[in-house]
Amino acid sequence: MNVKRILSILLVMCMTLGCVTAMADEAGVPAQAEASNTLVVGSTTALSGNFFSEMFGNNASDLDVRTLLHGYNLMQWQGELGSYGINRSVVSGVIAMDEPDGSRTYTVTLYSDLKYSDGTPITAEDYAFTMLLSMAPEMKEIGAQTVYSDYMVGADEYVTGETNVLTGLRLLNSTTLAFKTKASYKPFFYELALLDYNPFPIHIIAPGCEVVDNGEGIQIQNIDKTIEEPIFTAELLRETILDPETGYLSHPAAVSGAYMLDSYDPETHVAEFSINPYFNGDFLGRRPVIEHLVYRLVTPDTMVDLLVSGEVGLLNKCTSAETIDQGFAALQENDLNYLVYPRSGYSFVSFNCEKPVVNNQTVRQAIAYCMDEEELVQEYVEDYGVHVIGYYGIGQWMYPLISGEQEPPVPVPPSDANEEEIQAYHEVLEAWQNLSLSGVKTYALNVSKAIELLEGDGWTLNRSGEAFDPETDVVRCKLEDGELLALDLKMIYPEGNKIGDMFEKTFLSNLEQAGIKVTLEARPMTALLDVYYRNVERDCDMIYLATNFATVFDPSYTFNPADAYQGSANRSAIADEALYQCTVNMRMTEPGDVLTYLQKWIAFQIRWSEVLPAIPVYSNMYHDFYTSRLKDYQVKAGLTWGDAIIGSYLLDTTESQEDAEAAE
Repeated sequence: MNVKRILSILLVMCMTLGCVTAMADEAGVPAQAEASNTLVVGSTTALSGNFFSEMFGNNASDLDVRTLLHGYNLMQWQGELGSYGINRSVVSGVIAMDEPDGSRTYTVTLYSDLKYSDGTPITAEDYAFTMLLSMAPEMKEIGAQTVYSDYMVGADEYVTGETNVLTGLRLLNSTTLAFKTKASYKPFFYELALLDYNPFPIHIIAPGCEVVDNGEGIQIQNIDKTIEEPIFTAELLRETILDPETGYLSHPAAVSGAYMLDSYDPETHVAEFSINPYFNGDFLGRRPVIEHLVYRLVTPDTMVDLLVSGEVGLLNKCTSAETIDQGFAALQENDLNYLVYPRSGYSFVSFNCEKPVVNNQTVRQAIAYCMDEEELVQEYVEDYGVHVIGYYGIGQWMYPLISGEQEPPVPVPPSDANEEEIQAYHEVLEAWQNLSLSGVKTYALNVSKAIELLEGDGWTLNRSGEAFDPETDVVRCKLEDGELLALDLKMIYPEGNKIGDMFEKTFLSNLEQAGIKVTLEARPMTALLDVYYRNVERDCDMIYLATNFATVFDPSYTFNPADAYQGSANRSAIADEALYQCTVNMRMTEPGDVLTYLQKWIAFQIRWSEVLPAIPVYSNMYHDFYTSRLKDYQVKAGLTWGDAIIGSYLLDTTESQEDAEAAE
């Protein structure tokens, strides 16, 4: 037993749990503010209707809705220096114990007053069900990209269907779970994130079933033991999850978050929400105050007009320079506010490396040399974004430390420090100051370099198999294993996105000079995401889109070359062992050792830039414009509007008018 570790966790837990009430009072809304009115939120990303799980894709707008609907996560992102901690609104205690075999067992105790929006109690069984469901072979049968939680003892056997018992999880009683993680997953930088699950209602998703502990692990079985055939099947899940009218995917009937879904129209992409009356509060003890929310699709051409007219109260994640300029102009003459925060993600051109041509690293690098990234970024986001050179976003906690925007967390020695202590301080400080992305390979526009790479790799033929002539031939070809491969590619991008026009000017013409033909095709976002997440057979070589990174930055799944991870996890189909090892090295850092983690993060970025699973384009500053009636709206990097809205409230029209007159 690691007594010191148990004591430290219990101490932190007692300190944080003891201040829940005080923090809730400080973070609460004014006493006179009551639940009132409706806030309409506008986004340029259409809802696809996946309000359940990332196993069915990760549309950004769907993610925001899932933040509203599903809460009570066991663990909570603390937002600074990669730290994760206990969600004190859900968990009353955690004990960690190291086992003789090197594994580690976490015993988590829940509060007993948690409920779903339909009044059904939330127990440890619901969290256990979530874990089983996320890995269940039955979910894979209905098209879900199941989670391969290989850090948990017994997960390998459960995922493959070798057994229906998950031995790494024990259901001790209605409020207590025990997680057992493998020795090979020690250390893990985001350690407590391994326990970060939220509950899903077994009585809705798998009616007639229950989770039981058989003394060796947990499993799903029939409640009625007289029924011999298992109720938990792919056929059941296809009905309870995927039914377009009643399925939990698009119409979750019982949820654990601050809001519940009242309606969703897949044709108009409009969703309506109301307060979950059984929600106890978020990790700060805050409860929602705004009574109704409406989430709707808006277009860049009219979104600011909708805000000015009052049809929309909040424009979330504005990115295009034209829209942002319009928003700032509207601020001059209207009663509006805005917030600016860095994006924890980036835009990129992803390569589909299962395709033979772009599976070639030299080809990927040559294509990258043909993009005028600086002009593209300036044209599209102007001064509201920056060109990035790796797999990161400027809103991630690592970036300000690497770029020097944030001072390194190195405590200055006390005045009575000895020479040895002072020397150690300077050595650590120097190590921090040496952190840099200077070793990352970059691809400034250089068509000549692209041609040199291609010719050196054998792309010297035309479609007839004769020598390529740049004066008469359009597409370079290469003979490989008796097959003539052509640099004739297709790239898809989101329908309605102006990036297509900018690619024509800053990318395609340069590719043509190098002997590469790329055909652009716009697709609806939902269809594009199906292609990106490999839910359908991919008929293109490249995909342009943008993504936000999860708070737990663990790309070891994303770049794992094993077959089990091909699909929703490894979306680029890249298979590079050195890149994968970089991700594992990064993951296996002691929690709290930020300097070592960042050194490994840089090594990962260097390898990623060489292998180039995607061409990084830009990361930008998000702009949210909103009515001045919306108060205490504090969205920021790593926090969605769905999180921020819980701490917000709306003034009624009279109060808002009085505030405006007082300001004058």
